[in-house]
Amino acid sequence: MSEVSHGHALIEFVHGISLDRLPPAVVEQARICLLEALACGVFGSTQPWSRILADEMVSEGARGASTLIGRPEKLAAPAAALCNGTAIHGFELDDLIAESIVHPGAAVIPAALASAEMAGASGARLLEGIVAGYEVMHRIGLALGAEPSRKGFHVTSLAAPAACAAAAGIVMGLPLDRFKSAIGLSCSAAAGIKSFAVGKGGGMVKRLHLGRAAEAGVRSSRLADRGFMGPPYALDSRFGLVEVFGGGTAAPEKLGSALGADWAIGKTWFKVFPICGWIQSTVQLILDLRGPEPLDPRQVESVRVGVSRYAMQNNSEPAPVDTMGAQYSIPYCAALALAGDPRDPANFSAEAVASEPIRALARRVEVVVDPRIEAVYPAQYGASVSLTAGGRGRVEGLVLDCHGTPEDPCTEDESRAKFRLLTRGRLSDDKAGALTEAVANLAALASVRQLTDNLA
Repeated sequence: MSEVSHGHALIEFVHGISLDRLPPAVVEQARICLLEALACGVFGSTQPWSRILADEMVSEGARGASTLIGRPEKLAAPAAALCNGTAIHGFELDDLIAESIVHPGAAVIPAALASAEMAGASGARLLEGIVAGYEVMHRIGLALGAEPSRKGFHVTSLAAPAACAAAAGIVMGLPLDRFKSAIGLSCSAAAGIKSFAVGKGGGMVKRLHLGRAAEAGVRSSRLADRGFMGPPYALDSRFGLVEVFGGGTAAPEKLGSALGADWAIGKTWFKVFPICGWIQSTVQLILDLRGPEPLDPRQVESVRVGVSRYAMQNNSEPAPVDTMGAQYSIPYCAALALAGDPRDPANFSAEAVASEPIRALARRVEVVVDPRIEAVYPAQYGASVSLTAGGRGRVEGLVLDCHGTPEDPCTEDESRAKFRLLTRGRLSDDKAGALTEAVANLAALASVRQLTDNLA
Protein backbone atom coordinates (compact mmCIF):
# COMPACT_ATOMS: atom_id res chain seq x y z
CA MET A 1 0.00 0.00 0.00
CA SER A 2 1.24 3.50 -0.79
CA GLU A 3 1.92 5.88 2.09
CA VAL A 4 -1.13 7.89 1.03
CA SER A 5 -4.22 5.82 0.28
CA HIS A 6 -6.04 7.36 -2.64
CA GLY A 7 -8.77 4.81 -2.07
CA HIS A 8 -9.33 6.04 1.47
CA ALA A 9 -9.48 9.62 0.26
CA LEU A 10 -12.27 8.61 -2.12
CA ILE A 11 -14.12 6.54 0.47
CA GLU A 12 -14.01 9.26 3.10
CA PHE A 13 -15.09 11.88 0.57
CA VAL A 14 -18.19 10.00 -0.63
CA HIS A 15 -19.09 8.98 2.93
CA GLY A 16 -19.37 12.67 3.74
CA ILE A 17 -21.62 13.57 0.80
CA SER A 18 -24.61 15.62 1.91
CA LEU A 19 -27.47 16.74 -0.30
CA ASP A 20 -27.46 20.29 1.04
CA ARG A 21 -23.80 20.71 0.05
CA LEU A 22 -23.99 19.18 -3.42
CA PRO A 23 -24.08 21.51 -6.45
CA PRO A 24 -27.67 21.83 -7.74
CA ALA A 25 -26.58 20.56 -11.18
CA VAL A 26 -25.26 17.35 -9.60
CA VAL A 27 -28.54 16.76 -7.76
CA GLU A 28 -30.55 17.42 -10.91
CA GLN A 29 -28.37 15.01 -12.90
CA ALA A 30 -28.90 12.34 -10.25
CA ARG A 31 -32.66 12.68 -10.70
CA ILE A 32 -32.31 12.40 -14.48
CA CYS A 33 -30.11 9.31 -14.12
CA LEU A 34 -32.67 7.74 -11.79
CA LEU A 35 -35.61 8.30 -14.13
CA GLU A 36 -33.62 7.01 -17.12
CA ALA A 37 -32.60 3.89 -15.20
CA LEU A 38 -36.13 3.18 -14.01
CA ALA A 39 -37.49 3.47 -17.56
CA CYS A 40 -34.79 1.04 -18.73
CA GLY A 41 -35.72 -1.28 -15.88
CA VAL A 42 -39.42 -1.22 -16.73
CA PHE A 43 -38.61 -2.15 -20.33
CA GLY A 44 -35.88 -4.62 -19.43
CA SER A 45 -38.04 -6.43 -16.90
CA THR A 46 -40.16 -7.78 -19.78
CA GLN A 47 -37.20 -9.43 -21.53
CA PRO A 48 -36.65 -13.20 -21.32
CA TRP A 49 -33.44 -12.97 -19.28
CA SER A 50 -35.09 -10.75 -16.68
CA ARG A 51 -38.12 -13.03 -16.39
CA ILE A 52 -35.93 -16.11 -15.99
CA LEU A 53 -33.89 -14.48 -13.24
CA ALA A 54 -36.90 -13.06 -11.41
CA ASP A 55 -38.63 -16.46 -11.50
CA GLU A 56 -35.48 -18.01 -10.04
CA MET A 57 -35.23 -15.49 -7.20
CA VAL A 58 -38.92 -15.70 -6.37
CA SER A 59 -38.72 -19.51 -6.35
CA GLU A 60 -35.97 -19.31 -3.74
CA GLY A 61 -38.39 -17.58 -1.39
CA ALA A 62 -36.11 -14.70 -0.40
CA ARG A 63 -39.00 -12.45 0.59
CA GLY A 64 -38.25 -8.99 1.89
CA ALA A 65 -39.10 -5.30 1.66
CA SER A 66 -37.56 -4.40 -1.70
CA THR A 67 -39.49 -3.93 -4.94
CA LEU A 68 -39.02 -6.17 -7.96
CA ILE A 69 -39.60 -3.99 -11.04
CA GLY A 70 -42.57 -5.22 -13.01
CA ARG A 71 -43.57 -7.90 -10.49
CA PRO A 72 -45.87 -7.97 -7.46
CA GLU A 73 -43.44 -9.83 -5.21
CA LYS A 74 -41.13 -8.15 -2.70
CA LEU A 75 -37.68 -9.63 -2.24
CA ALA A 76 -34.77 -9.32 0.14
CA ALA A 77 -32.60 -6.37 -0.86
CA PRO A 78 -29.71 -8.35 -2.44
CA ALA A 79 -32.10 -10.40 -4.59
CA ALA A 80 -34.08 -7.33 -5.65
CA ALA A 81 -30.86 -5.52 -6.58
CA LEU A 82 -29.79 -8.55 -8.63
CA CYS A 83 -33.04 -8.67 -10.59
CA ASN A 84 -33.45 -4.93 -11.06
CA GLY A 85 -29.83 -4.42 -12.11
CA THR A 86 -30.22 -7.13 -14.72
CA ALA A 87 -33.44 -5.51 -15.96
CA ILE A 88 -31.96 -1.99 -16.17
CA HIS A 89 -28.98 -3.33 -18.12
CA GLY A 90 -31.31 -5.60 -20.01
CA PHE A 91 -31.38 -3.97 -23.44
CA GLU A 92 -28.31 -1.78 -23.95
CA LEU A 93 -30.25 1.40 -23.18
CA ASP A 94 -28.79 2.33 -19.79
CA ASP A 95 -26.36 5.17 -19.18
CA LEU A 96 -22.58 5.09 -19.38
CA ILE A 97 -19.49 7.24 -18.83
CA ALA A 98 -17.18 7.07 -21.83
CA GLU A 99 -13.85 7.97 -20.27
CA SER A 100 -13.96 5.23 -17.64
CA ILE A 101 -15.92 2.76 -19.85
CA VAL A 102 -18.53 2.03 -17.15
CA HIS A 103 -22.32 1.73 -16.96
CA PRO A 104 -23.03 3.16 -13.49
CA GLY A 105 -26.81 3.48 -13.48
CA ALA A 106 -27.67 -0.20 -13.97
CA ALA A 107 -25.61 -1.18 -10.93
CA VAL A 108 -25.58 1.79 -8.55
CA ILE A 109 -29.27 2.66 -8.79
CA PRO A 110 -30.73 -0.82 -8.12
CA ALA A 111 -28.30 -1.28 -5.22
CA ALA A 112 -29.20 2.09 -3.72
CA LEU A 113 -32.92 1.62 -4.31
CA ALA A 114 -33.18 -1.87 -2.82
CA SER A 115 -31.12 -0.84 0.21
CA ALA A 116 -33.14 2.33 0.69
CA GLU A 117 -36.40 0.36 0.77
CA MET A 118 -34.92 -2.13 3.21
CA ALA A 119 -33.66 0.66 5.49
CA GLY A 120 -36.72 2.89 5.14
CA ALA A 121 -34.48 5.67 3.81
CA SER A 122 -35.63 9.05 2.54
CA GLY A 123 -35.49 10.32 -1.01
CA ALA A 124 -32.67 12.67 -0.06
CA ARG A 125 -30.58 9.79 1.23
CA LEU A 126 -31.23 7.87 -2.01
CA LEU A 127 -29.92 10.81 -4.04
CA GLU A 128 -26.78 10.93 -1.88
CA GLY A 129 -26.22 7.21 -2.43
CA ILE A 130 -26.60 7.55 -6.19
CA VAL A 131 -24.10 10.41 -6.42
CA ALA A 132 -21.63 8.49 -4.24
CA GLY A 133 -21.95 5.31 -6.29
CA TYR A 134 -21.39 7.07 -9.61
CA GLU A 135 -18.32 8.80 -8.19
CA VAL A 136 -16.76 5.55 -6.98
CA MET A 137 -17.55 3.62 -10.14
CA HIS A 138 -16.12 6.21 -12.52
CA ARG A 139 -12.95 6.70 -10.51
CA ILE A 140 -12.27 2.98 -10.24
CA GLY A 141 -12.73 2.68 -14.00
CA LEU A 142 -10.21 5.47 -14.53
CA ALA A 143 -7.77 3.97 -12.05
CA LEU A 144 -7.90 0.57 -13.75
CA GLY A 145 -6.89 2.01 -17.11
CA ALA A 146 -7.06 0.24 -20.45
CA GLU A 147 -5.38 -3.07 -19.61
CA PRO A 148 -8.45 -4.88 -18.20
CA SER A 149 -10.44 -4.22 -21.39
CA ARG A 150 -7.56 -5.38 -23.57
CA LYS A 151 -7.40 -8.62 -21.59
CA GLY A 152 -11.12 -9.21 -22.02
CA PHE A 153 -12.48 -8.10 -18.66
CA HIS A 154 -15.73 -6.15 -18.54
CA VAL A 155 -14.53 -3.01 -16.73
CA THR A 156 -18.06 -2.13 -15.66
CA SER A 157 -18.42 -5.34 -13.66
CA LEU A 158 -14.97 -4.90 -12.11
CA ALA A 159 -15.74 -1.39 -10.84
CA ALA A 160 -19.41 -1.89 -10.00
CA PRO A 161 -19.39 -4.00 -6.79
CA ALA A 162 -17.44 -1.37 -4.83
CA ALA A 163 -19.61 1.41 -6.27
CA CYS A 164 -22.74 -0.49 -5.27
CA ALA A 165 -21.39 -1.08 -1.77
CA ALA A 166 -20.79 2.66 -1.50
CA ALA A 167 -24.33 3.48 -2.67
CA ALA A 168 -25.90 0.87 -0.39
CA GLY A 169 -23.76 1.88 2.57
CA ILE A 170 -24.75 5.53 2.22
CA VAL A 171 -28.50 4.86 2.14
CA MET A 172 -28.14 2.42 5.05
CA GLY A 173 -26.29 5.04 7.09
CA LEU A 174 -23.22 2.88 7.79
CA PRO A 175 -20.58 4.53 10.01
CA LEU A 176 -17.23 5.10 8.32
CA ASP A 177 -15.46 2.01 9.67
CA ARG A 178 -18.22 -0.32 8.49
CA PHE A 179 -18.52 1.61 5.24
CA LYS A 180 -14.84 0.89 4.58
CA SER A 181 -15.42 -2.78 5.40
CA ALA A 182 -18.35 -2.96 2.98
CA ILE A 183 -16.24 -1.60 0.13
CA GLY A 184 -13.35 -3.86 1.10
CA LEU A 185 -15.60 -6.92 1.00
CA SER A 186 -17.11 -5.93 -2.34
CA CYS A 187 -13.72 -5.71 -4.05
CA SER A 188 -13.45 -9.49 -3.89
CA ALA A 189 -16.68 -9.75 -5.91
CA ALA A 190 -15.19 -7.97 -8.94
CA ALA A 191 -15.60 -10.23 -11.98
CA GLY A 192 -16.85 -10.39 -15.53
CA ILE A 193 -15.38 -11.38 -18.89
CA LYS A 194 -16.38 -10.06 -22.30
CA SER A 195 -17.06 -13.39 -23.98
CA PHE A 196 -20.48 -11.97 -24.84
CA ALA A 197 -18.89 -9.53 -27.30
CA VAL A 198 -17.17 -11.97 -29.65
CA GLY A 199 -18.10 -14.96 -31.74
CA LYS A 200 -21.50 -15.86 -33.12
CA GLY A 201 -23.64 -15.47 -29.99
CA GLY A 202 -23.53 -13.32 -26.87
CA GLY A 203 -26.12 -15.19 -24.85
CA MET A 204 -27.64 -13.42 -21.85
CA VAL A 205 -24.71 -13.14 -19.44
CA LYS A 206 -23.86 -9.45 -19.98
CA ARG A 207 -27.28 -8.50 -18.62
CA LEU A 208 -26.40 -10.39 -15.46
CA HIS A 209 -23.08 -8.62 -14.86
CA LEU A 210 -24.69 -5.47 -13.51
CA GLY A 211 -27.24 -7.36 -11.45
CA ARG A 212 -24.54 -9.49 -9.84
CA ALA A 213 -22.55 -6.37 -9.00
CA ALA A 214 -25.57 -4.69 -7.41
CA GLU A 215 -26.29 -7.84 -5.42
CA ALA A 216 -22.67 -8.03 -4.24
CA GLY A 217 -22.62 -4.41 -3.13
CA VAL A 218 -25.82 -4.74 -1.14
CA ARG A 219 -24.72 -8.02 0.43
CA SER A 220 -21.34 -6.56 1.38
CA SER A 221 -23.00 -3.60 3.07
CA ARG A 222 -25.43 -5.81 4.97
CA LEU A 223 -22.60 -8.03 6.17
CA ALA A 224 -20.49 -5.05 7.21
CA ASP A 225 -23.47 -3.67 9.10
CA ARG A 226 -23.52 -6.88 11.13
CA GLY A 227 -19.82 -6.58 11.91
CA PHE A 228 -18.32 -8.74 9.13
CA MET A 229 -14.96 -7.07 8.52
CA GLY A 230 -13.43 -6.46 5.11
CA PRO A 231 -9.89 -5.38 4.18
CA PRO A 232 -9.95 -1.59 4.60
CA TYR A 233 -7.40 -0.87 1.85
CA ALA A 234 -8.75 -3.26 -0.77
CA LEU A 235 -9.07 -0.60 -3.46
CA ASP A 236 -5.43 0.44 -3.78
CA SER A 237 -3.32 -1.80 -1.56
CA ARG A 238 -0.85 -4.47 -2.64
CA PHE A 239 -3.03 -7.10 -4.35
CA GLY A 240 -5.91 -4.63 -4.21
CA LEU A 241 -8.54 -4.20 -6.89
CA VAL A 242 -6.73 -1.54 -8.93
CA GLU A 243 -3.35 -3.30 -8.89
CA VAL A 244 -4.64 -6.79 -9.63
CA PHE A 245 -6.90 -5.89 -12.54
CA GLY A 246 -5.23 -2.67 -13.70
CA GLY A 247 -1.76 -4.19 -14.09
CA GLY A 248 0.44 -2.02 -16.25
CA THR A 249 -2.16 0.73 -16.63
CA ALA A 250 -3.12 0.96 -12.93
CA ALA A 251 -3.26 4.59 -11.78
CA PRO A 252 -4.49 4.60 -8.16
CA GLU A 253 -3.96 8.35 -7.88
CA LYS A 254 -7.05 8.80 -10.08
CA LEU A 255 -9.20 7.47 -7.24
CA GLY A 256 -8.72 10.63 -5.22
CA SER A 257 -7.84 13.45 -7.61
CA ALA A 258 -9.99 16.60 -7.83
CA LEU A 259 -12.63 15.28 -5.43
CA GLY A 260 -15.58 17.64 -5.30
CA ALA A 261 -14.39 19.64 -8.30
CA ASP A 262 -15.12 17.22 -11.14
CA TRP A 263 -18.25 15.17 -10.41
CA ALA A 264 -18.56 11.86 -12.21
CA ILE A 265 -22.34 11.98 -12.57
CA GLY A 266 -22.02 15.09 -14.74
CA LYS A 267 -20.19 13.01 -17.35
CA THR A 268 -23.11 10.64 -17.89
CA TRP A 269 -24.09 9.73 -21.44
CA PHE A 270 -27.64 8.63 -22.24
CA LYS A 271 -28.03 6.30 -25.21
CA VAL A 272 -30.26 7.15 -28.15
CA PHE A 273 -30.11 3.66 -29.70
CA PRO A 274 -30.35 0.25 -27.92
CA ILE A 275 -26.84 -0.79 -28.92
CA CYS A 276 -23.25 -0.80 -27.69
CA GLY A 277 -21.86 2.66 -26.93
CA TRP A 278 -19.08 2.25 -29.49
CA ILE A 279 -21.67 1.98 -32.27
CA GLN A 280 -23.89 4.97 -31.40
CA SER A 281 -21.85 7.40 -33.52
CA THR A 282 -21.90 5.03 -36.50
CA VAL A 283 -25.66 4.71 -36.47
CA GLN A 284 -26.20 8.43 -35.95
CA LEU A 285 -23.96 9.24 -38.91
CA ILE A 286 -25.62 6.75 -41.22
CA LEU A 287 -29.08 8.11 -40.39
CA ASP A 288 -27.85 11.61 -41.19
CA LEU A 289 -26.23 10.52 -44.46
CA ARG A 290 -28.99 8.28 -45.77
CA GLY A 291 -31.81 10.86 -45.35
CA PRO A 292 -35.18 10.71 -43.58
CA GLU A 293 -36.39 7.45 -45.13
CA PRO A 294 -34.82 3.97 -45.04
CA LEU A 295 -33.01 2.84 -48.15
CA ASP A 296 -33.76 -0.23 -50.20
CA PRO A 297 -30.75 -2.51 -49.53
CA ARG A 298 -30.33 -2.86 -53.28
CA GLN A 299 -29.66 0.90 -53.47
CA VAL A 300 -26.59 0.64 -51.26
CA GLU A 301 -23.47 0.41 -53.39
CA SER A 302 -20.88 0.63 -50.62
CA VAL A 303 -20.59 1.58 -46.95
CA ARG A 304 -17.36 1.96 -45.02
CA VAL A 305 -17.25 2.57 -41.25
CA GLY A 306 -14.15 3.90 -39.48
CA VAL A 307 -13.81 3.24 -35.75
CA SER A 308 -11.19 2.64 -33.06
CA ARG A 309 -8.95 -0.40 -33.26
CA TYR A 310 -10.69 -1.88 -30.22
CA ALA A 311 -14.14 -1.52 -31.78
CA MET A 312 -12.95 -3.02 -35.08
CA GLN A 313 -11.47 -6.02 -33.30
CA ASN A 314 -14.44 -6.66 -31.03
CA ASN A 315 -17.53 -5.33 -32.80
CA SER A 316 -17.14 -6.45 -36.41
CA GLU A 317 -19.13 -9.70 -36.46
CA PRO A 318 -21.12 -9.54 -39.74
CA ALA A 319 -23.58 -12.32 -38.94
CA PRO A 320 -24.85 -12.16 -35.33
CA VAL A 321 -27.26 -14.87 -34.28
CA ASP A 322 -28.97 -13.33 -31.27
CA THR A 323 -30.00 -10.02 -29.70
CA MET A 324 -26.77 -9.54 -27.79
CA GLY A 325 -24.66 -10.24 -30.84
CA ALA A 326 -26.66 -7.83 -32.97
CA GLN A 327 -26.40 -5.01 -30.43
CA TYR A 328 -22.61 -5.44 -30.47
CA SER A 329 -22.22 -5.78 -34.25
CA ILE A 330 -21.17 -2.70 -36.23
CA PRO A 331 -22.18 -4.36 -39.55
CA TYR A 332 -25.65 -5.33 -38.30
CA CYS A 333 -26.33 -1.94 -36.68
CA ALA A 334 -25.05 -0.13 -39.78
CA ALA A 335 -27.27 -2.21 -42.06
CA LEU A 336 -30.27 -1.60 -39.83
CA ALA A 337 -29.58 2.14 -39.85
CA LEU A 338 -29.42 2.08 -43.66
CA ALA A 339 -32.57 0.06 -44.26
CA GLY A 340 -34.64 0.23 -41.07
CA ASP A 341 -35.21 1.91 -37.70
CA PRO A 342 -32.35 1.40 -35.22
CA ARG A 343 -34.22 3.25 -32.46
CA ASP A 344 -36.88 0.55 -32.18
CA PRO A 345 -35.87 -2.23 -29.75
CA ALA A 346 -38.09 -4.63 -31.70
CA ASN A 347 -35.51 -4.59 -34.50
CA PHE A 348 -33.09 -6.43 -32.23
CA SER A 349 -35.40 -9.31 -31.39
CA ALA A 350 -34.31 -12.81 -32.36
CA GLU A 351 -36.76 -12.78 -35.26
CA ALA A 352 -35.53 -9.42 -36.56
CA VAL A 353 -31.89 -10.47 -36.32
CA ALA A 354 -32.69 -13.40 -38.59
CA SER A 355 -34.01 -11.10 -41.34
CA GLU A 356 -32.08 -12.01 -44.47
CA PRO A 357 -32.22 -8.60 -46.22
CA ILE A 358 -30.54 -6.90 -43.26
CA ARG A 359 -28.08 -9.76 -42.81
CA ALA A 360 -27.14 -9.64 -46.47
CA LEU A 361 -26.54 -5.90 -46.26
CA ALA A 362 -24.52 -6.33 -43.06
CA ARG A 363 -22.11 -8.65 -44.85
CA ARG A 364 -21.30 -5.81 -47.24
CA VAL A 365 -20.38 -3.28 -44.52
CA GLU A 366 -16.63 -2.65 -44.39
CA VAL A 367 -15.18 -1.83 -40.96
CA VAL A 368 -11.75 -0.19 -40.73
CA VAL A 369 -9.58 1.60 -38.19
CA ASP A 370 -9.77 5.38 -38.60
CA PRO A 371 -6.67 7.09 -37.10
CA ARG A 372 -8.79 10.11 -36.16
CA ILE A 373 -11.05 7.91 -34.04
CA GLU A 374 -8.21 5.85 -32.62
CA ALA A 375 -6.50 9.04 -31.43
CA VAL A 376 -9.38 10.02 -29.11
CA TYR A 377 -10.44 6.57 -27.85
CA PRO A 378 -11.55 5.85 -25.09
CA ALA A 379 -12.33 9.42 -24.05
CA GLN A 380 -14.57 9.65 -27.13
CA TYR A 381 -16.40 6.91 -29.03
CA GLY A 382 -16.39 8.43 -32.49
CA ALA A 383 -16.94 7.08 -35.97
CA SER A 384 -16.57 8.02 -39.62
CA VAL A 385 -18.79 6.80 -42.43
CA SER A 386 -18.42 6.81 -46.21
CA LEU A 387 -21.61 5.88 -48.05
CA THR A 388 -22.47 5.46 -51.71
CA ALA A 389 -26.16 4.76 -52.31
CA GLY A 390 -29.15 5.57 -54.46
CA GLY A 391 -27.14 7.03 -57.32
CA ARG A 392 -26.32 10.12 -55.26
CA GLY A 393 -22.57 9.67 -55.25
CA ARG A 394 -20.39 9.26 -52.19
CA VAL A 395 -21.22 11.11 -48.97
CA GLU A 396 -19.01 11.16 -45.88
CA GLY A 397 -19.18 12.22 -42.25
CA LEU A 398 -17.31 12.18 -38.96
CA VAL A 399 -18.65 12.32 -35.39
CA LEU A 400 -16.45 12.30 -32.28
CA ASP A 401 -19.18 12.95 -29.67
CA CYS A 402 -22.50 11.43 -30.60
CA HIS A 403 -25.90 12.72 -29.52
CA GLY A 404 -26.70 11.94 -25.89
CA THR A 405 -23.20 12.64 -24.61
CA PRO A 406 -22.53 15.64 -22.32
CA GLU A 407 -21.04 17.41 -25.34
CA ASP A 408 -24.27 16.95 -27.34
CA PRO A 409 -26.96 16.18 -24.77
CA CYS A 410 -30.47 14.99 -25.46
CA THR A 411 -33.21 17.56 -25.06
CA GLU A 412 -35.85 17.29 -22.37
CA ASP A 413 -38.41 16.39 -25.04
CA GLU A 414 -36.17 13.57 -26.29
CA SER A 415 -35.77 12.21 -22.76
CA ARG A 416 -39.52 12.25 -22.25
CA ALA A 417 -40.04 10.49 -25.57
CA LYS A 418 -37.58 7.77 -24.53
CA PHE A 419 -39.36 7.36 -21.20
CA ARG A 420 -42.73 6.99 -22.96
CA LEU A 421 -41.30 4.50 -25.46
CA LEU A 422 -39.82 2.28 -22.75
CA THR A 423 -42.77 2.38 -20.34
CA ARG A 424 -45.69 2.36 -22.79
CA GLY A 425 -47.78 -0.77 -22.32
CA ARG A 426 -45.71 -1.71 -19.27
CA LEU A 427 -46.76 1.02 -16.84
CA SER A 428 -50.21 2.58 -16.74
CA ASP A 429 -50.40 6.27 -17.56
CA ASP A 430 -51.23 6.97 -13.91
CA LYS A 431 -48.23 5.06 -12.62
CA ALA A 432 -45.90 6.57 -15.22
CA GLY A 433 -47.05 10.05 -14.23
CA ALA A 434 -46.72 9.30 -10.52
CA LEU A 435 -43.24 7.88 -11.08
CA THR A 436 -41.99 10.99 -12.89
CA GLU A 437 -43.50 13.22 -10.21
CA ALA A 438 -41.91 11.19 -7.42
CA VAL A 439 -38.48 11.45 -9.07
CA ALA A 440 -38.91 15.19 -9.60
CA ASN A 441 -39.74 15.66 -5.91
CA LEU A 442 -37.38 12.97 -4.60
CA ALA A 443 -35.44 15.20 -2.20
CA ALA A 444 -38.65 15.94 -0.32
CA LEU A 445 -39.90 12.33 -0.02
CA ALA A 446 -39.86 10.99 3.52
CA SER A 447 -39.62 7.44 2.18
CA VAL A 448 -38.43 6.02 -1.13
CA ARG A 449 -41.46 3.72 -1.05
CA GLN A 450 -43.46 6.70 -2.30
CA LEU A 451 -41.46 6.19 -5.49
CA THR A 452 -41.11 2.41 -5.68
CA ASP A 453 -44.84 1.77 -5.20
CA ASN A 454 -45.16 2.79 -8.86
CA LEU A 455 -42.74 0.15 -10.14
CA ALA A 456 -44.35 -3.10 -9.02
